Amino acid sequence: MRIVISLLLVLSSTTVLADHGTHTWENTHRSVIAVLPTWPGHEKPGFGAPKGVAPEGSGISIALGSERESDLVLTAAHVVDRATRVQIRDSDNGILADAKVLWIDSDADIALLRTLTSRPALNLTTTSVTPGQHVCVIANPFGLGLSISCGVVSGTHRSGIGFNPIEDFIQTDAAVNPGASGGALVDANGVLVGMIAAIFTKDADIDAGVNFAISSRLLVERIKRVAIP
Repeated sequence: MRIVISLLLVLSSTTVLADHGTHTWENTHRSVIAVLPTWPGHEKPGFGAPKGVAPEGSGISIALGSERESDLVLTAAHVVDRATRVQIRDSDNGILADAKVLWIDSDADIALLRTLTSRPALNLTTTSVTPGQHVCVIANPFGLGLSISCGVVSGTHRSGIGFNPIEDFIQTDAAVNPGASGGALVDANGVLVGMIAAIFTKDADIDAGVNFAISSRLLVERIKRVAIP
């Protein structure tokens, strides 16, 4: 009897997680894009880029108010900070378009881009999460196109790790790989709770289940200081 009950609980939990992922994808994926920086001389080829050029990253269409669409794109500073040109690719049509770097905050690894057209946006608000809460990552790993991976919040308010001078990370076990930097970490309702920024690994650029997103609290705190043209 205990085995049957345990199996039913596992099946029920799996169904809930599957529904969560599907719902989250439908609500958010049109707001996440691929970011393609032209970055000559990059040492590591691949991940969607030819030798000598930086790999692809990810970005999030964000709204700073109540608007439903926006031409502002949030990404990680390390994706674009040395780029001589930045382009974006929407998931729906795959069309490349130029983007302008408006602002880079290297201390917190945050950058804002402006694109030529608007797209559905996620509202940037200070949304808190708790350990054990289900979350999903939507990003562009290895330049393959948008993907979703789900897991839980492993920890909050992580700092002093050494990635950036200013840190307030959400730790998650949702799969994150190169190319996901600048991607969205969202809760079960599709609310943006963080931006993917780092993988904790010492040996290789592969997911080890210890991944970090810059918290929405820090994103809001840093971006509100910017006079956006």
